[in-house]
Amino acid sequence: MLTSSAASATTTGTTSQASQSEAKLKDDLNKFLNLLVTQLKHQDPLDPMDSTEFTSQLVQFASVEQQIHQNANLEKLIGLQQGSQVSSLVNYIGMKVEATGQKVPLEYGSAKFTYSFNTNANKSTVSIINAKGLTVASGDGELTAGKHSYTWDGRDKNGVLQPDGDYTVVVTAQDRDSKLLPVEHTIFGYVNGASADKGAISLFMGKNIQVPLDGIKSVTQ
Repeated sequence: MLTSSAASATTTGTTSQASQSEAKLKDDLNKFLNLLVTQLKHQDPLDPMDSTEFTSQLVQFASVEQQIHQNANLEKLIGLQQGSQVSSLVNYIGMKVEATGQKVPLEYGSAKFTYSFNTNANKSTVSIINAKGLTVASGDGELTAGKHSYTWDGRDKNGVLQPDGDYTVVVTAQDRDSKLLPVEHTIFGYVNGASADKGAISLFMGKNIQVPLDGIKSVTQ
């Protein structure tokens, strides 16, 4: 699911916007010129039109056209830069990364993630939810403050192995007053693609898990 296709789409999209603006400008200019010619044909020879106004309008059209061309060139440069960034991300393909998020890929019957909270919990629960929104597995989590690692073997509460795919991890932690504690999640997976869309660079893992580049915590072989 690589790589520069999204960047190309972005470049094409932004360039087409500039083309549409240019086409509209040409249409407006043609209408203005036709109107101007009609007015000149029917003007009173003894009281000719003042050229100052339509000259000013022509200058405005020229200024807008120049701005449109500048925007188109800028959009092309942005698209090329994004394509270059995506190309540089090819080195990530096949590598295992840790990233911020709760969607975790189950690959070859294994899914790894972490969760952390800053204070001790009185109760914590780890739940695995499938794409249909059903909880397929759950269990007690750690109670001590800090970062905890968890590996799911892909089996549901009845011991049935679930199909590889993307799942959602939800860890809840409560203090002694039954108040929810803030929980941070990270997930692990192998990178299988990259994209650039409107300046945002992302990596992909699993079937359809998109991770912003700034959400990557660590990279391993």
